[in-house]
Amino acid sequence: MHGFAGPLGLKAGATPPRGTLDELDLALVNALQMAPRAPWAQLARPLGVDAATLSRRWSRLRDSGEAWVTCYAAPSQVTYGALALVEVSCVPQAREALAEQLARHPQAMSVELVAGSCDLLLTVAAATMSLMSGYVLALGRIETVIATRTHLVQRVHRDASEWRMDSLSRDQRRDLAETEDGGARTAVATLTPEDRVLLLALAEDGRRSVTSIAAELGRPESTVRRSLHSLLQGGRAVLRCDAAHLYAGWRSSATLWMAVPPAQLLAAGDELSRLRSTRMAASVSAEANLLSVVWLHALDDLARYEVQATARITSVRVLNRAVNLRWVKRMGRLLGDDGRSTGCVPVDPWHPIA
Repeated sequence: MHGFAGPLGLKAGATPPRGTLDELDLALVNALQMAPRAPWAQLARPLGVDAATLSRRWSRLRDSGEAWVTCYAAPSQVTYGALALVEVSCVPQAREALAEQLARHPQAMSVELVAGSCDLLLTVAAATMSLMSGYVLALGRIETVIATRTHLVQRVHRDASEWRMDSLSRDQRRDLAETEDGGARTAVATLTPEDRVLLLALAEDGRRSVTSIAAELGRPESTVRRSLHSLLQGGRAVLRCDAAHLYAGWRSSATLWMAVPPAQLLAAGDELSRLRSTRMAASVSAEANLLSVVWLHALDDLARYEVQATARITSVRVLNRAVNLRWVKRMGRLLGDDGRSTGCVPVDPWHPIA
């Protein structure tokens, strides 16, 4: 259906027991969520560990697939109707094979096996409404697909790149905030073709060196450095540090579809964003006009989350739930059964529909 470059493989490593990232591992991931490209020397003081130790730790986490930094187009770059969650129902025996097939599509940001009213849940990004329409139509032509249902995103209230672990103290967070680039943000512009090339070069490793990128693209290092600074400071791209959720103690996740009166939609989305377990919150154009993606330490926490949501937003009604059985792909990363990254198919909303 789609042409694509094969997944970028990561080094294999021995599988440690689940939930065994230690305190320094978790603190390092938390720090990189705040400052994804900060030099190790800048992170050493807030974390209380020397730069060489941090570099070694990150190399181990990255090479084992337990943690990674990726880069993708900011929500501001995807116009109305070009970001969607798509429910897919399929022939039961084809479920796993179909998930693996869809995970290799550049437009599929994430692919989940879920329990609920559908078999698979996709998060899809396309540069235009026309490309989104073409993608959804192409899904329907796959022989093993029985039905699809598309929820177009109107507004992202909280992007998952804004979600943070709670592994750092208040003092550490304050010190880390000082390491972030405090320069004035430029007005958000549209990604250029040159920006998109740079974005894809960072997709597998958002901490990749300027020297490495310049060598691959055949550009001067000074040019790449300026372009990268403009790309990130201009808010056209997002850097995101993620970890294998099972190793970090997050045992379950779910997507909730909710409904609120239209006049309360904006306030409700912002209120959901403030809940600790909300990874992503968005307004969508369907009967369920609000959704949240929730990360949980245990499935029992889902009921508690709904109680919190209804206490804060008294008019909200939960219409549907999709409980994650397994992540096959998350924001471009291919994931194994244990949640570790096994490769990367970069997200490319501009990729043509074959």
